[in-house]
Amino acid sequence: MALDQNLDYCLDSSKSVLLIECPFLIDMAFIVVDSCIKCKLTDCVEVCPVDCFYEGPNMLAINPDECIDCALCEPECPVDAIYSEDEIPEDQIPFIELNAELCMEWPNITEQKEPPEDADEWREVKNKFKYLER
Repeated sequence: MALDQNLDYCLDSSKSVLLIECPFLIDMAFIVVDSCIKCKLTDCVEVCPVDCFYEGPNMLAINPDECIDCALCEPECPVDAIYSEDEIPEDQIPFIELNAELCMEWPNITEQKEPPEDADEWREVKNKFKYLER
């Protein structure tokens, strides 16, 4: 039996086959998307039990290797900028790779901070990718 190295497997004691595919073991992460750009509200940081947020000049990112998929951050975001990787809107999919990349460049943030002075002006603005500062 050939095993797919991209999947996780677990024991199946009910059958003679020792391994079955266990899709629930595949790591999922939460992703910060476009809505965070220029808002950078840090309510989410305060509730993260594993400190997996990273702070850029005008946006946050989540390290997908550190995120434990606890979902505590998602409801804390006032601008709905956090999605589970498996529920991310199609137009925000590039942010999956972007979060993984940016968290390697930016410093870790572990405490809530004051938002940028103009954050309220950016809350309803859509398609802010062009404003992302690295």
